[in-house]
Amino acid sequence: MDAFEAVRTVLAVRAYEDRSVPRDALRRILDAAHLTASSRNGQPWHFIVIRDKARLKRVADLARTGPYTADAAFAVAVAVEKDSPYGMGDAGRAIQSMMLTAWAEGIGSNWVGYDGTLDDVAPALNLPDDLKLVAVVPFGYPVARLGKGKKRRKPFNEVVHSESYGTPFS
Repeated sequence: MDAFEAVRTVLAVRAYEDRSVPRDALRRILDAAHLTASSRNGQPWHFIVIRDKARLKRVADLARTGPYTADAAFAVAVAVEKDSPYGMGDAGRAIQSMMLTAWAEGIGSNWVGYDGTLDDVAPALNLPDDLKLVAVVPFGYPVARLGKGKKRRKPFNEVVHSESYGTPFS
């Protein structure tokens, strides 16, 4: 699958088959994060791979927005250095790289967490005080057959402008 096709068709997946992901696919997903560009090449991120079912369940219980994490084949907790002014943006880029790489492999995912909702998860992962947990991203093969590319989006011309806000793109 080419990059645009992955972007065009990726959907959030919150229900996973009880099936492991091959190690080579897992490695490609992690490599995608590791190889993602970062501002000033600061690479302010750390990725914690969670495969143990008991730990996945514990993280799912603690992450209020992602109880389905318990059923994932694995999850990646993404943390950034608190003193990095670019950490949040860089983390977002790395997360998207992982999610698109996974999707191209037939593996679904979803972003779990937002500011304040992962405060209880960080200690469970032994995260040091100088790191901020940005997200937990569960991965696995989707239970449901998904209609790739069927997205509800605002009209293109409602959100894309030319030169300045309000000028339609043509």
